[in-house]
Amino acid sequence: MLDLSFSKPSEIVKRLCDRLRTERLALQMTQADVAGRAGIGTNTVSNLEAGRNVGFENLVRVAMVLGRTKELEGLFLPKLDSLEDIRRYENTVNRHRAKRKSDNA
Repeated sequence: MLDLSFSKPSEIVKRLCDRLRTERLALQMTQADVAGRAGIGTNTVSNLEAGRNVGFENLVRVAMVLGRTKELEGLFLPKLDSLEDIRRYENTVNRHRAKRKSDNA
């Protein structure tokens, strides 16, 4: 497991990009193979592995091709450490945006 607690965003991106490339190579796939199966361009896969700006949907597509969707399931799960956390989460599920804070507060 990789502890990212004290890492800079650029360091996290580099580590994840390195892992992505390593996973692709371990599956003996070329960038063109991954691109074709994901329905994206080869340059997009290359950019993703290099840590250049690539859309989140393209990252998800590549993860699917590499068989790594399970890892994505854990992203942004709610932290529910107590009964109060669960209640708060259940009450906010249907909300679409946070309330504005009043200027008087």
